[in-house]
Amino acid sequence: MHRSPVSVFAPSQPAETSAGAIGPLPEWKLEHLYPGMESAEFALDLEQGLSESKRFFTTYKGRLEEIARAPDGGQRLFDAIADYERIEDRLGRIMSYAGLNYAVDTSDPKRGKFYGDAQEKVTAASSDLLFLTLELNRIEDALLDALAAQEPLSHYRPWLEDIRKEKRYQLDDRLEQLLHEKSVTGRAAWNRLFDETMSSLRFEIDGEQLALEPTLNRLQDTDAVTRRKASEALAKTLKANARTFSLITNTLIKDKEIADRWRGFEDVADSRHLANRVEREVVDALVGAVHEAYPRLSHRYYKLKARWFGKEQLDHWDRNAPLPKVEQKVIPWAEARDMVLTAYRGFSPQMADIAMRFFNEGWIDAPVRPGKSPGAFAHPTVPSSHPYVLVNYQGKPRDVMTLAHELGHGVHQVLAAGQGALMAPTPLTLAETASVFGEMLTFRRILANTSDRKARKALLAGKVEDMINTVVRQIAFYSFERKIHVARKDGELTAERINDIWMSVQAESLGPAIRFHDGYEVFWSYIPHFIHSPFYVYAYAFGDCLVNSLYGVYQKADAGFAERYLAMLAAGGTKHHSELLAPFGLDAKDPGFWQVGLNLIEGMIIELEGME
Repeated sequence: MHRSPVSVFAPSQPAETSAGAIGPLPEWKLEHLYPGMESAEFALDLEQGLSESKRFFTTYKGRLEEIARAPDGGQRLFDAIADYERIEDRLGRIMSYAGLNYAVDTSDPKRGKFYGDAQEKVTAASSDLLFLTLELNRIEDALLDALAAQEPLSHYRPWLEDIRKEKRYQLDDRLEQLLHEKSVTGRAAWNRLFDETMSSLRFEIDGEQLALEPTLNRLQDTDAVTRRKASEALAKTLKANARTFSLITNTLIKDKEIADRWRGFEDVADSRHLANRVEREVVDALVGAVHEAYPRLSHRYYKLKARWFGKEQLDHWDRNAPLPKVEQKVIPWAEARDMVLTAYRGFSPQMADIAMRFFNEGWIDAPVRPGKSPGAFAHPTVPSSHPYVLVNYQGKPRDVMTLAHELGHGVHQVLAAGQGALMAPTPLTLAETASVFGEMLTFRRILANTSDRKARKALLAGKVEDMINTVVRQIAFYSFERKIHVARKDGELTAERINDIWMSVQAESLGPAIRFHDGYEVFWSYIPHFIHSPFYVYAYAFGDCLVNSLYGVYQKADAGFAERYLAMLAAGGTKHHSELLAPFGLDAKDPGFWQVGLNLIEGMIIELEGME
């Protein structure tokens, strides 16, 4: 995401729900990667990663064009890239273990040091590999294209075409190496400061000191007083740390602006678009369509929800509150697992079988623990291993959807692993497709089996809120990021200035039916995407709208849709989004494409209005 010698931890239970209600929760088995932080296996891999990187540098640095022009240039370039890929897989395994081990408890100094030391050494090793893509991009286009058109180099043709897109933004070798090595004391260090600060924060509610995740969970409590107290506790602690979070934000924005300026990017988000392999005009069309839809989606829904609560306006802490007079049962982990796997199996037995491995083989970490990374993620690790999923499961309906979401990522990562370390990674825009599709399958299966009117209304409302959070909220986040990145060009932003920008975007996107209270202005500060992955957030909206269109095709499709869908996931990063969507008759450049997804959300809101 958006990251111990013993990797099976003592049993722990969520702060909000009794152990008996949820049942035992799984904890992942990181010994699949390495037996422990002090293991001989980890030390050996790290040593080999460093020595292989130096050997690669000595063997190939300054020679790639000469190799390309040799009679057997295609074969020799293939050998060089395959060698590079093996080293990348080893280094990726090392950092995956260090990052996942750190995510278990970011407040543990030993884990923090282990992660930091590994990061420094892997950065040093990968500095010796930087030259490869730079030199490949200096080979004459016609020569490289001719070699890549034939076996064996044709295997890497998608990757070569991808790195070619970076060519105009590359700096000279020494500058690239400098930026790469300084990232440890630059962006990576500020990211770590954010993570450790956020994990160490405690939010006091009725004398109880809570971490971020259980505090946020109380915003979905059935009791209005509990929700208000949670919001006030968030505001108090975040305000007390506003200077720190403002400094981190200002520094990282400036760091990005310097790098973008040197590389020649025109727009603040262009580097993200390039990384996502998506055209700026496609993203602009998505953003414009969602902005235009605010009144008929979020404004309309929150006005409806306020009526359900007997109010003209909802207090901001009630935005995600459960519906009144609807029983909120705790969903045991075993039931959540069965819900997701049944939905997956109804679509594709292969998809369910892959997801089942996460439960059976120790690939999931589910309990809430002090110091554990908040939120949820699926980490692909490397193709020679397997992905891991982290959730903070507390028995809420949204937790079930989160599980379905992250397992969608996990299935995608397993399927794409066959493409290898260089081509398995998927651009963020399509990386959210499998996760959102997994959510949709789970929701539709649960809805189809629900006949009670109140329960059905609650399910529909929950799904609408999730989709608003995924589409409207994430595009609003993107707009907020754009505004603060542009404003930062004129000088450092005070916390008050960032707060003002946040509030203006929130008021515009959520609409007049939401009443904002003192303290909400600092809620931007706990959102990790702004720190770790600038402009990542639009990928969620891209994925949600894409999946709505894809699900519409699925509902009308003949046999074979599931096979085409899984083939799309298995392609990993080898194809552009236009090529992947073509078999389904979809085109993201079509002006009407985004309206399909937005109309589906509006249709659900209309259905809810008819249930009053």
